[in-house]
Amino acid sequence: MLSDYLGNSKLKRFAVCASASLLVACSSVGAETTAPVATATPVPVLSVPDFTSVVAKTEGSVVNIRTTEAVPVRGQGMGPGGSTDPYELFKWFFGPDAVPPGMPGKRGERGDRGNRGAAPQSAPQERTVPRGVGSGFIISADGYILTNYHVVDKSNGIFVTLTSGKEYPAKVIGSDARTDIALIKIDAHGLTPLPIGDSNKLKKGQWVLAIGSPFGLDSTVTSGIISAINRDTGDYLPFIQTDVAVNPGNSGGPLINLAGEVVGVNSQIISQSGGFMGISLAIPIDETMRVVEQLKAHGKVTRGRIGVQIGPVSDEVAKAIGLDQADGAMVSNVEKDGPAAKAGIRAGDVIIKFDGKKIEHMTDLPRIVGSTKPGNRVDMEVWRKGKEQKLTVTVAEMPSASEAASAKTSEKKAPQESPVDALGLKVTEVDTSSSDAQLPHEGGVQVVEATGPAAEAGIAAGDIIVTINDVDIKGPEQFAKVVSGLPKSRAAALLVVRGDQSQWLTVTPEK
Repeated sequence: MLSDYLGNSKLKRFAVCASASLLVACSSVGAETTAPVATATPVPVLSVPDFTSVVAKTEGSVVNIRTTEAVPVRGQGMGPGGSTDPYELFKWFFGPDAVPPGMPGKRGERGDRGNRGAAPQSAPQERTVPRGVGSGFIISADGYILTNYHVVDKSNGIFVTLTSGKEYPAKVIGSDARTDIALIKIDAHGLTPLPIGDSNKLKKGQWVLAIGSPFGLDSTVTSGIISAINRDTGDYLPFIQTDVAVNPGNSGGPLINLAGEVVGVNSQIISQSGGFMGISLAIPIDETMRVVEQLKAHGKVTRGRIGVQIGPVSDEVAKAIGLDQADGAMVSNVEKDGPAAKAGIRAGDVIIKFDGKKIEHMTDLPRIVGSTKPGNRVDMEVWRKGKEQKLTVTVAEMPSASEAASAKTSEKKAPQESPVDALGLKVTEVDTSSSDAQLPHEGGVQVVEATGPAAEAGIAAGDIIVTINDVDIKGPEQFAKVVSGLPKSRAAALLVVRGDQSQWLTVTPEK
């Protein structure tokens, strides 16, 4: 019995340590004195939620969507076009120049069959085949259903099956490939729509459910947590990332919170096998419903554009150009005669605010501009030459196809090369006849040779340098003066134009 030995102080100490169940650290067993035992703060035990009530009130609003498509087929016969003529069958197997044994004739002739002419060819035939299975959910009592664009794209038939087993043909009201959203409708009334939640209130670690038809198994429920928010994978969508098991067939189904509200539309999985591997992506319902409003009203989505190409702002570049943080979207190219060019935006500007909204990441800008109604005049703020500047741009409509590249300028200038400078550059005047670069201002210098620090920074022959720090470069002579005055221990920011792209690069002059 352990109690028989408690007269020994060492064993008393051992008993205390053993009873602590490894929650506290013990001092040396050899100590003769007994230290007070620390107690651990109890950690609340959280149980997995009971999802049954959520599923009971939501799964009836989730539908199975199957689609069909038309594919060309051969006729029922073995020959071309379904012909059963023996001569046509022989040519089909052995080539057009072959003559069957015992049948006279040369190339192009058919002996006693020659006067009959070519065998008639049947018209091209098509047949309807199953295309795929997806999911969707009801958003109105009169039959409007939300799903993914890729679920219904290129289909010639859409069929919606409710949980009751009743099937309806559906028609596409509108779809949008950029956001992968489609709005379809069935001829039904008295349906129960899913309540729409607020995806802006989502938090990492929050429980969510997915209901859909993975591999055609309708009304399948899976659960998990939100593992990331605003996952950037495209220009127009900040995805919700979850660890909910989503597989082919779940596309278009709802992501549901524990209040039974839709917070996202399951759209993609990140996988090397084609099946679920722990990461799934859903379209936020707030973004989705903005698209749905336009699809319902017009059958398509109209987006704004300002005519710029953008890139990220690195910490090094932000420091070199005087930005406190590496926020915003750096303009790498401005479309000639586009809205941004007319507003005065230049390559090398950093857009930090648009329509009063802060641009924290490069991908924020396309989403904000895209959601702006074409024709609106919008205030924006850019960072240029160490200070903020306010501009106003008139937003244009995003075209259905990309616009043609602007024409080259043709003015020819005599080259005047400079010696290699402290940046490792040999430059000359810009040859506008051979360069297709779109420059933010007149002037600049063209790189003839890049060595040392410039080469290490990624500058190459043919590049055009238009700005150093806050100074616009007009030509080789001014460029040399600016370079000679740069501090030798501090990186300089160079705005470099290559083709139709501009980028800030940092170069530290050689001592």
